[in-house]
Amino acid sequence: WLSEMTATEQFWSAITSIIAPDQYLAGVRSVSSLKCMVQTSDPIVWPSDFSGIEVIVNRETPYHRDPGVSPSFYDLLVSLGKAHQAILNLPDLDAKLEYPPGTMVYISGKVLEHGVPAWGDGEGIVIAHFVKDKVH
Repeated sequence: WLSEMTATEQFWSAITSIIAPDQYLAGVRSVSSLKCMVQTSDPIVWPSDFSGIEVIVNRETPYHRDPGVSPSFYDLLVSLGKAHQAILNLPDLDAKLEYPPGTMVYISGKVLEHGVPAWGDGEGIVIAHFVKDKVH
């Protein structure tokens, strides 16, 4: 799956390099140093500057703040799927953002409470990218 996502992850990383260049450089350095620490006969391919990726499928996400992630870095949430009517709620900002397939949102997930209480019809997929404090 990761090798199939490499070009897409590189695209998302390029966007991160523009909107958050310090985060991007820290991520690239961290991932590079982790690759050097792992001994394996198969080369490790980690296509992202984020240290963690989580795939969420057809699941409501209760309001939360992300534990263990860096408060100074952004999370990247990418909404995928088909024909859903998800709304990304950010209660701290009193904001409700339309979150259709193809939407990318950068937020400080440790600082801002966020959640997706319903997807509506269709198939909801989110690829959540984050930076773990203990890795960076």
